[in-house]
Amino acid sequence: MEFAFSDEQQMIAETARAFFTQNATSTRTRAAMAGDGIDRDLWRYFCQDLGFAGIAIGEDLGGAGLGLVELAIIAEAAGAQVAALPMLGSLLQVAPAIAAGGSDAQQAEWLPALLSGENIAAYVEVSNLRVEGQLLTGTSRFVTHGTAAGLLLVTNGEGAWLVRADTPGVTVTAQTSLDQTRPFARVELDQVAAEALADPAGGLACAYRTALVGIAAEALGGAQSCLDRTVDYSKERIQFGRPIGSFQAYKHRLADMMIEIEQARSAVYWAACALDEEAPDAPLALHAAKSFATDTYFRCAGDMIQLHGGIGFTWEHDAHLFFKRARSLQTMLGNGDWHRERIASMILGEAA
Repeated sequence: MEFAFSDEQQMIAETARAFFTQNATSTRTRAAMAGDGIDRDLWRYFCQDLGFAGIAIGEDLGGAGLGLVELAIIAEAAGAQVAALPMLGSLLQVAPAIAAGGSDAQQAEWLPALLSGENIAAYVEVSNLRVEGQLLTGTSRFVTHGTAAGLLLVTNGEGAWLVRADTPGVTVTAQTSLDQTRPFARVELDQVAAEALADPAGGLACAYRTALVGIAAEALGGAQSCLDRTVDYSKERIQFGRPIGSFQAYKHRLADMMIEIEQARSAVYWAACALDEEAPDAPLALHAAKSFATDTYFRCAGDMIQLHGGIGFTWEHDAHLFFKRARSLQTMLGNGDWHRERIASMILGEAA
C-alpha cells in the first residue's frame, strides 16, 4: 500500500500540530490534572473554533463529514502533547455511537451539545448490568472523565442506553488514577431511568472502531513525541565533554525507537484507511494498530525516562506524563496480547 496525505489532510495535520503545540502546554495540563483532568479553555477552542470534535461525524448531523484518517491525524497531534481533553469517552465513543445508532430525536437532542463541547459524555460499560424495563442497575469502576460528564452511554456489550448524569439513582465517585490527565470515576446505577439507543448494535460497533483508531493514533503521537524530546535532550546534555547523543549505545536506542514508531505509523493509518474504504482486512488492521501502537508507546515512554537519566524520574519533568498515559492506553479496550490473539484467530480461521 502506498499512502500519502492529501492536501486537505496535510492542512488538518499542520493545523492540529500547531494548535496542540502552542496551547496544550505542560503548565496547562498540570493545572487540569489538579481538577477533573480537563483543560476547559482548550476543549472549547478545540470544539467550537476549530470544529475538530465532529471531524468524522456526517455533515447532516453537524459534523465535518470526513473519515477516520482525519480523526487519526487529530488524535495523533493530541497524543503528542498528552492533551487533557475528554476525547475518548465523549468524541471517540459516545458521539459516534449516537451518530450511528441513535434515532433522529436522540441525534438532534445530544449531538449538537457534544460536538460544540458544551456537554461531555462518558462511556459506561457495566458487566453486571441488570435491566428491568427501562431501569438500569449496576456498577462500572473505570469510566474516563466520569465526574465531568453530563451524559452517560451505558452498555453491557449488547444493549446501549442513554442516561443523564443528574438522573436520580446515578452516583459518580472520582477515583485515584494513574493517568491524571484522563482520570477514572466509579459510576453506580440504582434503578436509573434510561432511554435505549435506537440501534445498539450499530452504535456500539461504530464506537468500538472509532475508539480503537483514536487510541492507536494517540499512542503513535505520544511515542513520536517521546523520541523527539529525547533526541532534543541528547543534543543538549553534555557528558565527558560531548553531547550524550554522540555515543553509539545512545544512538542505537534512539534508532530502535524510530523503527518501532514508523512500523506503528504504518499500522495506524492502514487501519484508519481500511475502515474508511470498508476493506475486507479492516478488522485485522484494527487489532494490529491497537496492539502495535500502544505497546510501542509504552516502550518508547520507558526509554524516554531511562535516556533522560536522573531528571527523567522527577515530577517536574514531563516524562512521567507520557509514561502514565502510555500505560493507561496499553490496557484500554484490550491489551496487546488480547488483540494479537484475535489476529491469530482470524488468520487461522482463513487458513482453515
